[in-house]
Amino acid sequence: MPEPPRHNLPAEPNRFVGRERDLDELRGLFRETRVVTLCGVGGIGKTRLALRVAAGLVSAYPDGVWLVELARLRHPELVDQEIGRVLGVREEAGRRVFGTVLDRLRGLHCLLLLDNCEHLIDRCAEVAAELIAACPRLSVLATSREPLRIAGELIWRVPPLDLPDESTSREGGPEHEHEHEPVQGGSEAESVQLFLDRATAAGTRLGPGSLPDVVRLCRALDGLPLALELAAARTSLLSPGQIADRIDDRFSLLTTGGRTAPARQRTLVAAVEWSYDLLSAKEQVLLRRLSVFAGDFDLDLAEQVCAERPISESEIVDLLGGLVDKSLVLCDESRRRYWLLETIKRYAVGCLQKAGEREVLRERHLHVVCELQERHFATEMVEPGVPWARRLEALTMSKSLVDDQRMALDWSVESGNVPLGLRLCAASSGLLPLCGNLTEIVTWIERLLSLDLTEVPVEQIAQARGYLAYGLEARDELSRSLALAEESLAEITTDNTFARCVIHSLIVVVLLRMGRPEDAVHHADEGLALALRSGDAWNQAAGLAGLSAVALTRGRLREAQRHGEEALARAREHGHRWIMARTATQLGSVAEFRGDLVTAKAHYEMVVPWLRELGSDLDLSRALARVGRVTAMLHEFAAAREWLAASLALGRETGQRHGVALCLVGLSMLAECEGDLEGAVLAAGAAVRLRESIGQKSPTLRIEELLGRARTKLGDGRTTSIWSRGRAMSPDDAARHVLEGERIAQKAPVATKPVRHSLLTAREQEVAGLLTRGLSNRAIATELVISPATVARHIANIMEKLGYTSRAQIAVWAAEHPIVAQ
Repeated sequence: MPEPPRHNLPAEPNRFVGRERDLDELRGLFRETRVVTLCGVGGIGKTRLALRVAAGLVSAYPDGVWLVELARLRHPELVDQEIGRVLGVREEAGRRVFGTVLDRLRGLHCLLLLDNCEHLIDRCAEVAAELIAACPRLSVLATSREPLRIAGELIWRVPPLDLPDESTSREGGPEHEHEHEPVQGGSEAESVQLFLDRATAAGTRLGPGSLPDVVRLCRALDGLPLALELAAARTSLLSPGQIADRIDDRFSLLTTGGRTAPARQRTLVAAVEWSYDLLSAKEQVLLRRLSVFAGDFDLDLAEQVCAERPISESEIVDLLGGLVDKSLVLCDESRRRYWLLETIKRYAVGCLQKAGEREVLRERHLHVVCELQERHFATEMVEPGVPWARRLEALTMSKSLVDDQRMALDWSVESGNVPLGLRLCAASSGLLPLCGNLTEIVTWIERLLSLDLTEVPVEQIAQARGYLAYGLEARDELSRSLALAEESLAEITTDNTFARCVIHSLIVVVLLRMGRPEDAVHHADEGLALALRSGDAWNQAAGLAGLSAVALTRGRLREAQRHGEEALARAREHGHRWIMARTATQLGSVAEFRGDLVTAKAHYEMVVPWLRELGSDLDLSRALARVGRVTAMLHEFAAAREWLAASLALGRETGQRHGVALCLVGLSMLAECEGDLEGAVLAAGAAVRLRESIGQKSPTLRIEELLGRARTKLGDGRTTSIWSRGRAMSPDDAARHVLEGERIAQKAPVATKPVRHSLLTAREQEVAGLLTRGLSNRAIATELVISPATVARHIANIMEKLGYTSRAQIAVWAAEHPIVAQ
């Protein structure tokens, strides 16, 4: 006699792809718990995963694994009857069928799979709770858009399929820790495997050349299995690239589901509508309003933007929690950050438009983001006496709004709300340098200033031009930056001292970069005087740093040192790590220029933890390069390599070419200090080529001096050949040449052997000794009663004899080898 079937699970219609780790863990859970609910948005693959899990558990349940499909039911009372039908239980007269079901299951060791509970959630929860209480050997596996919320339930948030992306994705949900880690390659990712498998089933043969488009498509569809299957079905008509190009219209494109699939799974829009229709009226309102955010958001932002009739601010937290429970809103484990899958967001955007709320919500979003950023900016930079912890918190919150800030600025341009858009640009000016996108402000202000300005106050336009000049300086458009800054300064009223101080400091930077230190003095003095009168410690520090830079450029080292020390003191008084880092870096430059490499290194190293705390990757990459450069000059070659390698990695990781170029200059110096003049020229050539690609047209004085020494030692032809080779190399290859020591092995580090004083003439020894005091050529000439040109020749001779490349190295050598009377 044949053994009766132990399950009613359907045969799999096609190959099951991925989720091997999920399967193993879920099956293992039933050794510890009796109720597991797979939760997730429509189309995430809950049913398919549950069926696969259940199939693997058949041997573990002697009395069977039984599937109860609930999607087609419309009334709660039918749940009991459907369970009875699956189990073969007949309804008895005068008795509810559920009582008979309880009797049937009471002594059995079996698994009940309740599939698609969301639209009958209350009755499903009651049934599951009663069955678990009355049947000690029964287990329940449920699938639902939201949890059952019964005692003993373990909630498993089903994540999308792995994506082909190196970045870290968010986790699956708060109730059950489950990582959703994207895969680096492309074809190895679960989402890609599913798409390729289903495309093959549709009769499409995709070659390796299609992989980039498939990867792009999988990312655009969030790794959502239903969306991927529908897209794969389209490959009989369109290439993956064509589908990806049309994916913004995904709801009309993805409409080719199988005829035997449930109606809610035949199109992507049907899958999402199924979830949306199950929401309460207020939940629907909140979901569509949440689509106004650029990415993730917190509860506070949702309350400020989305609270409007028919929902109040006090209702947002419960409604948001309901949307999380129903898997339409995702959140991190702490429930502090929330977000929508892109497919859900696209649908919600359409709902917002249909409801006639788009303009109102976008305008409110602009107002809220602007007010928040102005508040954060004031706390972070302007207000005196704020503890650093609060400033850092304001900065962190401000950074979290960057994407929403961009969306808000987009709306300010689209709607013509120029005053509010310019306010937001002004508030973001302190944030942009830390986020590494300072030049971004140029685009926004130019777009806003191109609109109708009749309703915009002259003062606001003037201030906007000043911040535009701020961005243009970062973009190396110095002449235009200076003109706009001077125009802005002439029009901003005298009572707006903060803005005037900032523009004075900007003009100092621009004039110094243009080689006009004498013109910069006035602005440095004026900016500092304004800051002193207003008690603004930030701008006092910035003004003093400007004066130090001007003095250093003019060769007045003692003055540069004094202003630099005062700048750092004011910066510490303010307490913001960025202005502290800027002033400490200036002091490091002064020390390096006067040859005090140990002090320079200490100042440069000081800023590294501050910039790490700020998350200012561009500034950090440059700081690491400076430390590496000075460390190389101190002949600490192994440590220099570590600093410069770290700088290169950070610059490469963040795509900051300025930082990579500065690192290459440091590597050039390391190579020369180690005796590899050819490697030094090679790295310098790559650095100059990279700088040219970002708008910096000419080599620095340091590189010009290097080329001069190379021509003397290697010859013009050899130097030109190496220089051309370096310019043709990628930055990575040039850096690797130095970092991995790819040079002639016989070459020894520069001046590693003791140098006898007899190599230098008596006058050259005197000049070297005076360099230890940080004197300029003019000051040395005065002291020795010779001309500055003669001093310059002596210094060149000393460099040639000692094999050095800078005044700083001579000063270190002279300090270590004091002149002894013969």
